[in-house]
Amino acid sequence: MSVALAAAGTGGHVYPALAVADALVAAGTKRDDIVFFGGSRMEAETVPEAGYDFVEVEIRGLRRSLSLSNLSLPRMVWQAADRIKTEMRSRDVTITCVFGGYIAVPAALAARRAGSKIIVHEQNAYPGLANRLVSPWALETLVAFPEALPRFRRSREVGNPLRSALVNFDREALRDDARRRYGLSERGSVLGVLGGSLGAQVLNDATVCIAADSDPDDLEIIHLTGELHHTHMAEVAMESSLRWITTAYEPEMEWFFAASDVVLSRAGALAVSELAATGTPSLLVPLEATHQGENARFLEESKAARVIRQVEADRIPDEVQQLMNDKSRLVAMSRAALSVATPRAAAEMASVLLRSADD
Repeated sequence: MSVALAAAGTGGHVYPALAVADALVAAGTKRDDIVFFGGSRMEAETVPEAGYDFVEVEIRGLRRSLSLSNLSLPRMVWQAADRIKTEMRSRDVTITCVFGGYIAVPAALAARRAGSKIIVHEQNAYPGLANRLVSPWALETLVAFPEALPRFRRSREVGNPLRSALVNFDREALRDDARRRYGLSERGSVLGVLGGSLGAQVLNDATVCIAADSDPDDLEIIHLTGELHHTHMAEVAMESSLRWITTAYEPEMEWFFAASDVVLSRAGALAVSELAATGTPSLLVPLEATHQGENARFLEESKAARVIRQVEADRIPDEVQQLMNDKSRLVAMSRAALSVATPRAAAEMASVLLRSADD
């Protein structure tokens, strides 16, 4: 028996799939019996680095604007599905889990043609188009947030699968080492800034304002800028009177959360789930006109986060200062975040896949 995982494009799809793969291995599945399908983006490096077999196919997503390139998409999807089907048959894949994004449709088509059962995982509170298209073919759709449940016929909530380091997160045990890792003081208040893999200009601008208005004795910053923004933001940080640490990317996010008292972040599904799992108080600025608004509302309604619309970004510095100065509120927000966390999502998904494969 082999298991196929289809995840591509962003960390929000790829990292949950890797967490499920690790849970499958922990449950007794041989690593060689797990195969990933994806495109040429981050998954092409991240999955092999994690020690899993990866099959790259030529595929991309639908362009939202009018584009002639969309005319070639059906042919590309069919060719990718044909390649994946051939690989699935040669590996005797009996169960396939798709995690949304542009690989979902060809992977699900291939699984149907190869006789493999299908499970869908939806990371966001508002489901993506690809998962809505393929879910009718699935035995079950597993969702991360309760808001997504009524949008699928056969669904249940499991949460977003996270790496074991975040599932077993212990802030007190990690805090001092985390701050030393980034060169921060052990006693100061620390703001973490998380803009996602591509970064977020609105968060960068807000952080500049926060730094300009803060006393170096009162605040330090650890800023995950994303690759695109790192060079510029590193130069800006060097000119600041604050201790302001920038890094493009953090592969071990437990250190970032352990070092931070409050996190200023976008509201990607994985970020929201990680904030909950680590009990980290947050100020969320969802990307406008996307599913991030629904994701952010999940933490806001749980009283684990404050949410500010991007058009009101000028409020961010004051909101950060208020949160930083209200220690009792931070404690309450941390408890609220932990109360809605789903730490067993990866293990539960692995169990579903193995049980479904045997039925």
